[in-house]
Amino acid sequence: MANEFPFEISPMFEGERVRKDDMFVELAGPKSRGFELVRAASVDEIEDGKFTLIGPDISEMQEGSRHPYAMIYRIAGKLVEPDLEAIVERRNHDFQNYIQGYMHLNQRYDVWVRINKDAIKKGLKSFEQIAKATMMLFKNELPFIEKIEATYVTNPEEVEKQRAEAIKIYEARDARTRGLHDEDVDVFYGCTLCQSFAPTNVCVVTPDRISLCGAINWFDGRAAAKVDPEGPQFAIPKGEVIDKISGEYSGVNEKAVALSGGEYSRIRIHSFFEYPHTSCGCFEVVGFYIPEVDGIGWVDRDFTGTAPNGLAFSTMAGQTGGGKQIIGFLGVGVNYFRSPKFIQADGGWNRVIWMPKNLKEKIKADIPPELVDKLPTEEDVTDLKTLRDYLEKKQHPITQRWTKEEAAAETVAEAPAGAAPEWSMPAPAMGMPVGMPMVPMQFGGGEGMKLTFKNAKITIDRVVLRSKEK
Repeated sequence: MANEFPFEISPMFEGERVRKDDMFVELAGPKSRGFELVRAASVDEIEDGKFTLIGPDISEMQEGSRHPYAMIYRIAGKLVEPDLEAIVERRNHDFQNYIQGYMHLNQRYDVWVRINKDAIKKGLKSFEQIAKATMMLFKNELPFIEKIEATYVTNPEEVEKQRAEAIKIYEARDARTRGLHDEDVDVFYGCTLCQSFAPTNVCVVTPDRISLCGAINWFDGRAAAKVDPEGPQFAIPKGEVIDKISGEYSGVNEKAVALSGGEYSRIRIHSFFEYPHTSCGCFEVVGFYIPEVDGIGWVDRDFTGTAPNGLAFSTMAGQTGGGKQIIGFLGVGVNYFRSPKFIQADGGWNRVIWMPKNLKEKIKADIPPELVDKLPTEEDVTDLKTLRDYLEKKQHPITQRWTKEEAAAETVAEAPAGAAPEWSMPAPAMGMPVGMPMVPMQFGGGEGMKLTFKNAKITIDRVVLRSKEK
């Protein structure tokens, strides 16, 4: 059946990128609007293989143009139930990347697609070809789907209208886990769907931590593992509790070793600094540490400006992604802000010192009331100096950490010469976060100290050599 398409279809094309110079057309993405949605239906409601397009087709688009883009699928089968909608929806990312010359990134309302010029030259003329290939893959790979039909939308007004409805559906899905917490279950769920882009990433989904992409919650993971045991979503027995506050469990660590090829061996689900969760690249928000104020800022992919540290989302996303444990950066799903365990190992909301206005408005109801007016946005601060001034003026809880660090620094400074002081590393002075995993250190009686850095990135601007005075 694949021979009817003017492009090759294979998992070997997962991870293929379509760069700007090679792009024929861009669909949705950061400079337009779009979404993808799957809805369950009864068997008699669906015409199997039916395709509907609302708006201009590929053949009517000009090279280099950008268009809104929505993909809506309706699925049916004896085993199909609403709990499977999000799982099937997320596999759209998987299957569409099997198509040569077609790049699919992200999920839900953040979907981003590019089509390569070479695909057009080989005969790709219609979205129907894309939809038919995708539906074929859904039925081949997910046999519980007996019937499927697709509607693609490129008309701007219709995309906006249906996108508003889709967001309500996403929010209703996310709300299901609000009353369930990590301690209430014996099993978490893992997802390796993004390993084609981030080979060592293992997303751990718990009742208190949604997937990085924001598309899979604990109930979704359970439903997926049940109907597709060999698929990218699977059960992870919690095992023994190693650290309740940071969210470290023996079962999660065992899976981390096995599925990352030994790249890392520990994950603390609710920690920002010490053994943090890996970040794939499909995350909705990036958290970034600002040592000058010893706080954590957050920026979402919809924000087009620069954060107080002078960096844009795209720059920080490039640093964060790839499936690594990056100290100082962390990718999360938006719904994690609503978790009662939100980065609780590192101060939770009291450690948050900046986020874009639109993101703040989106989650405002979940921000502790006493912090709402103390949390600045791009309208309040423009750089590190104005950020620090704002936090001090509003008496943000982070300022209490500054007082403690300054006191610790003074204690070290007053230590007798030749003594081996207890180690203190005030963040603003040393440029490293309090709460970061401390490097192993040895102190000798006045003979200096030995530092051993592991998994560290060190940048040296200048080295000055001076002769030692005798």
